[in-house]
Amino acid sequence: MSDSLTFPVIAVDGGAASGKSSTSRVLAQRFNLLHVDTGSHYRALTFALTQAGIQAEAPESVATALQSLQLDQAIDGQSSRIRVNGHVPREEDIRSDAVNASVSHFAAVPELRTFLFQYQRAQAEVAQREGFAGLIMEGRDIGSVIFPDAALRIFLEADEATRAARRQKEGQQDAVAERDRLDATRKTAPLTCPEGATRVDTSHMTLEQVVDHVSGLITATTALQPVA
Repeated sequence: MSDSLTFPVIAVDGGAASGKSSTSRVLAQRFNLLHVDTGSHYRALTFALTQAGIQAEAPESVATALQSLQLDQAIDGQSSRIRVNGHVPREEDIRSDAVNASVSHFAAVPELRTFLFQYQRAQAEVAQREGFAGLIMEGRDIGSVIFPDAALRIFLEADEATRAARRQKEGQQDAVAERDRLDATRKTAPLTCPEGATRVDTSHMTLEQVVDHVSGLITATTALQPVA
């Protein structure tokens, strides 16, 4: 792979409804980056496993069930969408209330995180092969575990009231504080601001303001320039 300046990886971490997805999607368009939402990976596997009757409290069953899942990706515009056994899961399935309630429990299973690690790392090669200028990957352990050597590591945060209001505006029931508590206290790859990452509090910022701020960080630390 090319070095981090000529083919940069941008890592965007943060809690639920901190603005990761909205910001990353716009930045992907602005800089011709491949956008990868790793939260959707955990949601897709949560949906697949629960459909098979697997519970997160039985990690041995999770590990066994994962062996029957084949992962690849479908490129949809600027985004790489996970395919499980040849199918891209529907958004309404992976963002259902049931998945919202279960995803943090499945994400805490070490075997599941290990299962996804190489797939997520390989997205940089996918981005380069598909002709993108770089990769922007969002999640909760991107700058700390998946790409600790990313060209730029961002940690977005917002107060609980703001994040809950954002979820309600999206029409979703999502206990953001509880999900963050579970993710921050899990033993494997907990949600944390990586050492050296740049914190951005989005509580009182518009999406445009957040995008412009992070765009400035990208142009200051990489060779990327806006294309849109």
